[in-house]
Amino acid sequence: MKTPPAELAHTLPTTQRSSAVGDYVSLTKPRLNLLVVLTSAAGYYVGGVGPIDLSQLGQAVVGTALVAGGSAVLNQVYERDTDARMRRTRLRPLPDRRVAPREAAIYGAIMSAAGLGLLAWSTNVVAATLAAVTLAIYLVVYTPMKRTSHLSTVVGAVPGALPAVIGWAAARGDIAVPGWTIFAIVFLWQIPHFTALAWMYRDDYGAAGFPMLPVVDPSGQRAGHQALLYAAALLPVSIGPSAMGLAGWAYFWIALVLGTALLWLSLQFARSRTDQTARTLFFASIIYLPLLWAALVLDH
Repeated sequence: MKTPPAELAHTLPTTQRSSAVGDYVSLTKPRLNLLVVLTSAAGYYVGGVGPIDLSQLGQAVVGTALVAGGSAVLNQVYERDTDARMRRTRLRPLPDRRVAPREAAIYGAIMSAAGLGLLAWSTNVVAATLAAVTLAIYLVVYTPMKRTSHLSTVVGAVPGALPAVIGWAAARGDIAVPGWTIFAIVFLWQIPHFTALAWMYRDDYGAAGFPMLPVVDPSGQRAGHQALLYAAALLPVSIGPSAMGLAGWAYFWIALVLGTALLWLSLQFARSRTDQTARTLFFASIIYLPLLWAALVLDH
């Protein structure tokens, strides 16, 4: 006699059931989403006028995280064939066939819709609209463009930076120049970060058919120049919040030191395009952003 499906779920080993839950969690790219949470929270805190509404802050961050997580799931549904050709991504739940594409698509769509609804209900239309624009650019422009042009990295930096403005708009109901300055910081930061990643996994991207800059130019000269150019632009922009009155001298000096360090590591990568210089730049960029946000929030 066969066990009914509903009863079978209760007879599965705990590790097998938790592994299925883990697959759905991993589809949302939680580590990347953590940066989204930090960025949107920093944007809200810095953009706030008067006492911070912690309840609204939490709902704004959760709404933004849901949209980001949903877009990550839908992106992987679209790219499951190319993910299967890359060593770095071939064991993701979709290419490894642990999650069905239809189920993942429904999951991603529900998450995205829930995030947009939460932002519209708990904050304001401006924040919800920005989140919708973020979702549209990421899925409709950036994701297909990855297969056709190395400029997709620059285009993808736009939805990657918009959570900062979403947080700002959630707190104020508008978008001002300081809010766009925070956007510019995240936008510029992403290019050295992802250029270093693309160099480390250039063989993977080439095998998948993604024309990333290190694939188009195997010498790495253009990738190095791009990382250096954006890191150089990031340095003066990152101290902008001090000039605009969003932070004081403590933030100014911390941003200056962090920006100089990132610029130096970008220069090392541009001079010597090795996996080691790329890896150092990549991990330094991961440390850079949380430290910068911490300094901005504490010195606001």
